[in-house]
Amino acid sequence: MDTHVQALPDERGTRIILCSGEFDTASAPQLRSALEAARADRVRRTVVDLSLVTFADSAFISVLLHAHHRQRLVLALPPPSPVRRILSLLGLDGVLHLAPDLGTAAAPDL
Repeated sequence: MDTHVQALPDERGTRIILCSGEFDTASAPQLRSALEAARADRVRRTVVDLSLVTFADSAFISVLLHAHHRQRLVLALPPPSPVRRILSLLGLDGVLHLAPDLGTAAAPDL
């Protein structure tokens, strides 16, 4: 599956980034660029929808952790997703801000 990263237009200070496919050392920079652009644009919050990500390696996890420390980041991940399982195994599900779906993650009060 091809890797795809798409940033949607900002809404109420929130940028939504949609991701799909497999993320590894070669493709993780696509997400890094989108996250850095959101930070540079000084959005209040960045929501990353990872519900269609089928594989994530350590480079991808590193991008998420780096962004978590630099900006307000919320990840939309349904409970049975492969990425949520990886984050849980690494103990990062208690560190990163996770929401079960994009609607919840993008809600103004989260």
